[in-house]
Amino acid sequence: MLQNSLILNYKILQLMKKFSIEIKWGIIAIIIFLAWMTLEKELGFHDEKIKWQPLFNLLYIFPTFLVYYLALREKKIKYYQQTMNWKQGLISAIIISFIVVLFSPITQFITHEFISPDFLENTINYTVSRKKLTLSAAKEYTTLTSSIWKNISDGLSFGVVIGAIVAYLLKTNTTSTSKK
Repeated sequence: MLQNSLILNYKILQLMKKFSIEIKWGIIAIIIFLAWMTLEKELGFHDEKIKWQPLFNLLYIFPTFLVYYLALREKKIKYYQQTMNWKQGLISAIIISFIVVLFSPITQFITHEFISPDFLENTINYTVSRKKLTLSAAKEYTTLTSSIWKNISDGLSFGVVIGAIVAYLLKTNTTSTSKK
């Protein structure tokens, strides 16, 4: 029994070592997300400029791209010794995306409870004032749970797409020699 537990712990440690770069960059991506939410809040996009928040939030694609670029470049250099194909880069990007998504409930909780506790209420009020939804519909649609699910969906889709693009850009170009 103890031997099986030790073997399992050893395998987990080996797996963590294999994906340590992805784990590191997943954590960095989470910290950058929380910093971005703080920036949005401090610049007023969670209250007086709330109508511009979705547009401003699109700019988050640039730090996301940078994180994936730096992560996959590090993976290519340190793990694959400068020779990484597209599939290897994509797998690393997917792992980073899953790490970010795994922590989505926590990051959304921190965002809505500590960084910007009035954001959901402000979103509801703005939506109702623009007659986009009724108050009851806005309250039903705009919740912490819906924010978590949206963040999970966005984290996976943007992470995989951006990761695929970055993996393509960083893949090692191989020249094939063909006989004539």
